[in-house]
Amino acid sequence: MSGKFIEEFSVGQVDFSPGRTITETDVVTYSWISGDTNPMHTDAEFAGRSPLGQRIAHGTLCLSICTGLSARIGHLDGTAIAALGINDWKFVKPVFIGDTVTLRTTVVEARVTSKPDRGVLVRRMDLSNQKGELVQTGLMTTMVKTRLADAAAS
Repeated sequence: MSGKFIEEFSVGQVDFSPGRTITETDVVTYSWISGDTNPMHTDAEFAGRSPLGQRIAHGTLCLSICTGLSARIGHLDGTAIAALGINDWKFVKPVFIGDTVTLRTTVVEARVTSKPDRGVLVRRMDLSNQKGELVQTGLMTTMVKTRLADAAAS
């Protein structure tokens, strides 16, 4: 286990993920998995005539990619217990096939709950494209183990 316990997070702590390029395979596979075959995602000719001029990645695909990029940071490997919520999520700009996105996380809250073996971590998630433009933002809340939980398991 290489993740952090709730006591190791500090309000204001900022972390960055590596980049990830959004591929056509990502969009096609997500269309199939989700059932969302909107032509803005699946039809290059249709999307080319749209105000955006090209196909876009699904907003919820990019939201899912945020969770994967967060995992790549590694702070919750083996210490995350459960996702508790996603709040105030905004789809600020479109993400296009070929864009490379990175995630910036900022700790908003980190506290032990009334159950001393777990805590609540709230992080602002800011997903940006290769131009540094914010494309999605919101809050993710995760239940995280405490040091006490680790000691009890040992």
